[in-house]
Amino acid sequence: MLRKRIAVIDKNKCRPDACGNYLCAKLCPVNRTGTECITPGSDNTARIDEILCTGCTVCIGRCPFNAITIINLPSHLNKSPVHRYGANSFELYSLPTPIFGQVTGILGKNGIGKSTALKVMANILKPNLGNWQDPPTFKEVINYFKGSETQKFLEQLQKNEINLSYKPQQVDLIPKQFSGTVRELLQKVDQTGKIEELAETLQLTAILDNDITKISGGELQRTAIAATVAKKANLFLIDEPTSYLDIKQRVNISKFLRSLTNEKTATIVIEHDLLILDYMTDALNIMYGQDNVFGVVSGIKSTREGINSFLEGFLREENVRFRVKPLKFEKSQETKTGRIEQLVAWKNLQKQLGNFSLKTEQGVLYKNEIVGVLGENGMGKTSFIKLLAGIGKPDSGELDSEIKVAYKPQYLDTESEMLVADFLQKAIEDYSHQLIKWLDLEKLFTQKLCELSGGQLQRVAVAHCLSQDADLFLLDEPSAYLDVEQRLLIAKVIKNMTNERETTVLVVDHDLMFLDYLADRVIVFSGVPAKEGILHGPLPLKEGMNQFLQQLNITLRRDITSSRPRINKPGSVKDREQQSKNSWYG
Repeated sequence: MLRKRIAVIDKNKCRPDACGNYLCAKLCPVNRTGTECITPGSDNTARIDEILCTGCTVCIGRCPFNAITIINLPSHLNKSPVHRYGANSFELYSLPTPIFGQVTGILGKNGIGKSTALKVMANILKPNLGNWQDPPTFKEVINYFKGSETQKFLEQLQKNEINLSYKPQQVDLIPKQFSGTVRELLQKVDQTGKIEELAETLQLTAILDNDITKISGGELQRTAIAATVAKKANLFLIDEPTSYLDIKQRVNISKFLRSLTNEKTATIVIEHDLLILDYMTDALNIMYGQDNVFGVVSGIKSTREGINSFLEGFLREENVRFRVKPLKFEKSQETKTGRIEQLVAWKNLQKQLGNFSLKTEQGVLYKNEIVGVLGENGMGKTSFIKLLAGIGKPDSGELDSEIKVAYKPQYLDTESEMLVADFLQKAIEDYSHQLIKWLDLEKLFTQKLCELSGGQLQRVAVAHCLSQDADLFLLDEPSAYLDVEQRLLIAKVIKNMTNERETTVLVVDHDLMFLDYLADRVIVFSGVPAKEGILHGPLPLKEGMNQFLQQLNITLRRDITSSRPRINKPGSVKDREQQSKNSWYG
């Protein structure tokens, strides 16, 4: 009997000992007739029989920990899933298809199964076709995909005609799994004899002999990419290659990953930075469904068509609408009216931090504006906003900032035992609608900060910062760990709070599309990473973006359909035309 309904229980949230010993089972209408629909599972969390469940949602509304999700599956999902993690757990439908000679992207929300799909492709996770108790043979899995491109892929995999190389999402786990230097790690996996060449291309030469535990997140990411491509493979599976990287490094990594692909090699990439995803890939698979419940992989689309379909929330070929309203990443064109009032001013600041020196020109922040901060890693962006936050003082120069400041740091506390509800007490009391509801945080109240995922913790940290009583809000990389939808949501929340409270927000971020949508003006850093950073601005958005893109040697145009910025191909007609007009920011 094929299920029409899926019930998922979050094992981390389900706490029968704290809800009156299986409150959901006591309230379930089916249980009250004498039939066992909700029962204790083998791991002591609740278990729901999906065949007996009527979908009444009583248990969902009464669970004090928001641990239960029950939904009716879309009618077109008339086959068993490719994989299910267990009873009342997430399930994945269909798989992406590698295209040799192309870079294929996977685009979708967090928790929708992108990494699961890649792990199945990488042969790390054995697909069970929904039968986790008695997993099928590989032959049965191949038969499941009969008549599809995935069948051909699995047959090639079985015959060892495809050699895989996989880069996982969580590169921060590498130091916990390997001890030694960067060089030793690369030597351990090297099958190409090109470590020195890879190190030069990925800017790792200077840290080859550094201990793996002593390098930064960006260096760790590039090391993981080097380790992945150091293997002899004709299918590279890359999960989020740009985390921790600045925009210049993201563009370089995009060019590098594209260079790997030829008629005998395919690359599949998961990426949340739409600007980079667009630049890096030739085709896309969109993933939709309900986060942490089920995920479906769409058919293959061209990159432009795929991104625009994702933003629209509608797949025409499949006739599937997976979002009620379209996402609009449009250029920020709002012009603030009213009296311009100075909030913060600085002039000729200098700060020496070891071998690094930070210098500024003259600059002013006004009330009721959002200012984006652009620059490579190691240029002093975080050091500057710490000066504004009163964390340290400049060695020389003038800084007029006798104001209240709220600061969200780049690196978040992942070890705190504090409950989310306690941490967000002020946001709950004063900004329940503007922050809690918009960012969908209520379901996290009963969890500890240390139990949250990166994306959940980021949303909580932004809400906590914006709820403070302050004149200036400093947000360091608020888009990190967030998917495309969450980034737009955070941007809208920041805009709304700025306008409603007439405050000022300074945002450091590496997602150019995020800042393009958000910022009224921008600060641009130039200099030499880890040696010297020079701050210019704040400048008008177009002037600042133009200056920064010229540093990167890339030009942006606007997509006709969605108005989103897109990177021009180097040397293309449009690229040459814009450069000749000194119009890097179209």
